[in-house]
Amino acid sequence: MRKTILVLLLLPFMAISQQILPEVERARVIDEILEERFNNLLPQLMDQAGMDMWVLISREYNEDPVLKTMLPATWLNARRRTIILFYRDKEKNTIEKLAVARYDIGKSIKSAWDKEKEPDQWKRLMQLITERNPDKIGLNFSKDHNIADGLDKTDYDEFMANLPKKHHSKVVSAEQLAVRWIETRTPREMAIFNQLVDITHDIIAEAFSEKVITPGVTTTTEVEWWMRQKVTDLGLETWFHPTVDVQRTSEELVGHLYSFSGRPDDEVIQRGDLLHCDFGITYLRLNTDCQELAYVLKPEETEAPAFLVNALYDGNRVQDFLTQNMVKGRVGNDILAKALQDAKNAGLRPAIYTHPLGSYGHSAGTTIGMWDAQGGVLKDDGENYPLNPNTAYAIELNTTVNIPEWSRDIRIMLEEAGFFGEDGFRYVNGRQTEFLLIPRPKSHLGN
Repeated sequence: MRKTILVLLLLPFMAISQQILPEVERARVIDEILEERFNNLLPQLMDQAGMDMWVLISREYNEDPVLKTMLPATWLNARRRTIILFYRDKEKNTIEKLAVARYDIGKSIKSAWDKEKEPDQWKRLMQLITERNPDKIGLNFSKDHNIADGLDKTDYDEFMANLPKKHHSKVVSAEQLAVRWIETRTPREMAIFNQLVDITHDIIAEAFSEKVITPGVTTTTEVEWWMRQKVTDLGLETWFHPTVDVQRTSEELVGHLYSFSGRPDDEVIQRGDLLHCDFGITYLRLNTDCQELAYVLKPEETEAPAFLVNALYDGNRVQDFLTQNMVKGRVGNDILAKALQDAKNAGLRPAIYTHPLGSYGHSAGTTIGMWDAQGGVLKDDGENYPLNPNTAYAIELNTTVNIPEWSRDIRIMLEEAGFFGEDGFRYVNGRQTEFLLIPRPKSHLGN
């Protein structure tokens, strides 16, 4: 009997862990995806950006965020000064992937520097540039796209000091190419991303259950640390600390910032509470970001109150207004304005703050509002950068709903991973349309 109980207790863990690869297999998958991206995706992106040469430069422990995504699985950091040069000859349909380094960088990027022949790394880089005589030389500097701004001042100054004067006018920002590299997902990556979001949903479902929460005893902080520990136990990582907060009948609605930095520690979870979490994980160089809701049943209840069910439905309606307005080529601020207006016309009180998701949690690409910028994001990623296909987003938003039964407003805060492809928008692994209930009703027992 004791053995049977142990097996049952392990089942939730086993169901998740079966989907997670050991380290050596993760490395194989990461490197295979990199090869696909270098050989199939990068030439297309360089052509679209009108960039025939792209130079990335980083020093150890001060990595360019874009270059970091190009390192093989066994390279945890850049080494010494790492320089990568991509040269695209569109007419010949070739792409050179060169490292101005003593050794190859993975399988695709080949060393093009023999230090015994040319001791100066910068001079060797300039030889490679001069030999190819590109039309443009893209470097990673950007005012608005932080992930595309990875070239530090020292390396920029050294590069320009060594670059022959005749090539100076060719130096341009590679921000469009860098953002496209970061935001674009391949079919294989999306298959993995679906599994990653599924794992995220599973962890939230277990956290918001009687396996973790005992009403009147368990605190929000304990649930947060349970989620953090669960990620570690599964051999995964998280890119931010989980948060759990409570809305209940006896409290006033507080500002949006409260959910992130103003929450009280160790708040005891009670029956009748509406719980909200913000949680994400990192796996195979992809990241998730998810917010879901749970309701703690009172002794006489077997389902969430109708007024909360209706409130969640309103949150789903805001999601629909947003995703219906996600149209190829439309910029973030236009999507935001149209979605907000549609939701308000339907009698809702929305706020939308949706961001790119994938290589980073708060990734590069089209930004659709911020929680404190509902009039639009006054940067290139909001004003000018268009929605591109094969990109992923955290569909993050909320709607404020008045609850007469509680004599207060509540905020339905939701966040789910979405994918925008050639055929339009879809959720990566579904979205929440029903509350997670604590405890789960046991219909065979009449409750």
